[in-house]
This record gives sequence, structure tokens and C-alpha cells, in this order.
Amino acid sequence: MIPIILAIISLWTMPVNAASLPINMVPCGEVPPEILDFLKGGLEKEIAAEVTQIGQVPMPPCAYNPSRRQYRAEAFLPLLLPFRPGSNGLVLGVITVDLYVPDLNFVFGLADSRQKCAIISLARLEPEFCGQPSNPQLFRERALKEAVHELGHLLGLGHCSNPACVMFFSNSLADTDRKGSGFCPECRRGLERNGILHPIPQSAQ
Repeated sequence: MIPIILAIISLWTMPVNAASLPINMVPCGEVPPEILDFLKGGLEKEIAAEVTQIGQVPMPPCAYNPSRRQYRAEAFLPLLLPFRPGSNGLVLGVITVDLYVPDLNFVFGLADSRQKCAIISLARLEPEFCGQPSNPQLFRERALKEAVHELGHLLGLGHCSNPACVMFFSNSLADTDRKGSGFCPECRRGLERNGILHPIPQSAQ
């Protein structure tokens, strides 16, 4: 009897769609394999999805703006669409160059919630970008937060007013460093209502 009860509890605490929310992660250009591996594990934990690294998107020359020495983020999104895993899947591009969109100096990432594809840039997440000493752990944490943030948009979440929530808008690295890599209770409830995540039992909160 006890093993049956434990099995039921185990199933109750698992995300509803751990096997039905596929995410394909696509490197754009050359991306270090170790950061892709870290993102895969982190995303599977935070979003409870099946993450698969697949393919590679070339750097489109038309996306580069020589006067800014940056790439337009939206130019990469159509290239990611062929890698979307079915109608209920998401695709996340990962790139090492600096991205921007019109009217903004830069972006850490960009999401198209209609097409269910997003991209994140690792360029400004490196401490060295700001002249600071290398910190691989900090770099990995920043990358995971931005990845979860953009995928959160694809799952229907907007920006959150809670500065500790991963869905808080990062206007600077200070904002990214202050927030966590997980969803706040309100954002999590939004995902639970949409069947993305299973409610956490009171004893585990």
C-alpha cells in the first residue's frame, strides 16, 4: 500500500507535460558546447520540458549592421522556424554575438510568441564584455535566466513586476543578477492554469 501511495505522490509532483513540451535548442553560429549542455539541464529543471540540441543556424550577413557592430535579433527568428518540434513545441536559438532591435541599444534576447521561437545572446552576459574578470559560473547563471525568460514569453507570460522573478524585465545585468532563474508564485500559477506546470504541493513550498 505504501509504495502505491509514494508512486501517486511522485506522479502528482511531476510536471503535467514533461514529455509533451518539446524544446529544440539551436546554436546560431559557433556556440561553446558546455554552455549548451548547461542550458539543457537548467531548462529541463526550470520548465520541466524535453530539451534537444539540434542543427545549427548560419550567421545571415544581412543581419549585421556594420555601423553598430551588432546583429538584428529579428533576422534570426525565421531561420529558427524549421527547427520547431511540432505545433506544441518551442525553439530557442543561442548566439554569441551582440543583438539589437530598432529603438534599443541592445537586447539580451527576443521572443516571437506567435511563432513560438526565441533567441538569446550570450555576448553581454560574459563578465569580460564589461571589462570584469572571467566568472564562468556567473555567466552560466545569466544565460539560464535569459533562456527561461524568453521561453516564458513563448509560454504566454509577460513581464513581471517582481524583481526576483525570472520574468522581470532586465534593463541591465544588475537586473539579471538580482533575479532568480525560476518563476515567482504568480507567474507559476499562470503556467499552471495553462497546464504547463503542475502545482507544487503545499508541503514542498
